[in-house]
Amino acid sequence: MVNHIRTIVLLCAAVTVLSAGTAYSDPAETRLVPHVAEYKVKISVLSGSMRTEVSGVGDTFMARSEISPTGFASILKNGSIVEQSEFAAVHGDIRPRHYESDDTLSKDETRMVFDFDRDSYAVTGKINGDDFVFPADGPVHDRVSIQYQLMENLRNGQQVTEYALLDGDEVKQISVSNIGEKRIKVPFGRFDAIGIRHQADNSSRVSTLWCVKELGYLPIVIEQHKDGKLRVRAVLTSYSPLVDEASENTLRKAANQLN
Repeated sequence: MVNHIRTIVLLCAAVTVLSAGTAYSDPAETRLVPHVAEYKVKISVLSGSMRTEVSGVGDTFMARSEISPTGFASILKNGSIVEQSEFAAVHGDIRPRHYESDDTLSKDETRMVFDFDRDSYAVTGKINGDDFVFPADGPVHDRVSIQYQLMENLRNGQQVTEYALLDGDEVKQISVSNIGEKRIKVPFGRFDAIGIRHQADNSSRVSTLWCVKELGYLPIVIEQHKDGKLRVRAVLTSYSPLVDEASENTLRKAANQLN
C-alpha cells in the first residue's frame, strides 16, 4: 500500500496537492487560489485519505499535502507522508524555491529537504542527512510544484509534453499527454473533466489526472494503472477556497454597503 500511496504523492499531491487556478476569472489571470482539498484513496481493499492545502502571499505560495491510512489500513501501519513546497507563481511560470518531505509511513522512513537556484538550475539539499547536488540543463520541479506547473499550463492553454522532476535522489523525465474529456461523478459532485496522463521514462506505471475547469483544473480523480490494470484510485470528497484577509475585508465592506 505504501508504495502506491507514494506514487499518488508523486503524480498528484497534495495532488499533491494540486493548485486551483482562478476558477471564475479571466483565463489570463495567473494568480493561484488558496484552498483546501480532501481525497478518499482506495488501493485494492485498503483505504487512505489525502489532504492538500495551498496558501499564498503575493506571488509566493506554500503547498502542503498529507497522506494517511484509514480504516483497516491504519491498523496495519501508522504514520503519514507529508510534503510541502514553497514556490513563486510568475505569469504562469511556477518556480520552486524550497521543498521538504517527511515520510514516516514507509518501511524505510525518509526525510528530504531541497533548495532550488533558479539562475543556475542547480538543486542542493539533504536526504536523511546526506548532502546532494543536482546540476540541470533547465528548470527542475519537485514532486509538488510540478503539478502546479501542469495545472497552470493547462489553464492557460499551453501544451507542454515533458517535465523534469526531482524524485528522491534522481531527476526523471515525465511525459504528459491529454486523453480527452468525460463526465465524472465524485463525492464532491458531477463534472466534465479533462484527462491528463503521466508516465516517467522507463516506468511501467501510468497515472491519469481528471481535471476540472470550474475548480481551476484541480483533479477530481487520480488513477494509477500498472500493466493495464487499475491499482489505485483517489476521488475528491471536499474542496474549499481559502479567503485571504484582503478579500475578506472587501466582502465585509460590500456587505456593509448593502446593509
